[in-house]
Amino acid sequence: MTWSILSKQRKKVSLLSNENSSVQPMVKANPMGMQRELLQIVAMLSMLIDHIGAALYPDQFLFLRFIGRLAFPLYAFGIVQGFLHTRNIQKYVLRLGILALVSQFPFMWAFDYMELNVIATFFICILTLIAMDRTRIILLQIFIACIAFLLFSWIPTDYGTYALMMILIFRYTTSYFALLLHFFLNLYYYWTGGVIYQFISMVSTLGLIWGAKARPIPFTIPRWLWLSFYPGHLLILAIIKWLFY
Repeated sequence: MTWSILSKQRKKVSLLSNENSSVQPMVKANPMGMQRELLQIVAMLSMLIDHIGAALYPDQFLFLRFIGRLAFPLYAFGIVQGFLHTRNIQKYVLRLGILALVSQFPFMWAFDYMELNVIATFFICILTLIAMDRTRIILLQIFIACIAFLLFSWIPTDYGTYALMMILIFRYTTSYFALLLHFFLNLYYYWTGGVIYQFISMVSTLGLIWGAKARPIPFTIPRWLWLSFYPGHLLILAIIKWLFY
């Protein structure tokens, strides 16, 4: 999962904008230029903590899962930013597809899940955004989103329809309206059998709204580390689980 802060942006067709305007997700000016590295660090560390809890201590240390709720909104936001700012959408989609394939077996080994990993989920979400951006007909955009929603309902994927809704929120809404929609999404998730501590994820969304004021940190996350972290840490957790648990 990679996002880029590039001056050249893709032309955007939005449910909430006309042809000559665009909706900047969450932060309107330079959305990640000041705090990209900080968000990457928080996303990676909180995901690692969450996965340690899920893979090695599924019935103990629930606080690890609480901390892990911070990760997903940051990754979802990053995926949308990558979609909006990449110079080559084909290469961006290809990278996601390859990363999803590489991550699948470590994902299944670490968690004993028989479903697609979250990068595969993001891959489908990006294809949905591409299809929606190819038309200016609002009803057709809604129809495409509904097809993707049904697809996630049929295919077992990590985060599934929740991921699709978060991606659409970050793509088509801004600021506190996005936070409000995130709240209702978590409420729906809880009503349909989800965990109540998913509401903790709203802290990350609020942080994204306030993030433009963050100071830059004095180092950069290496690209190879950012791209390899998801499959790499899952593989390490799978090995630890096999050896000691």
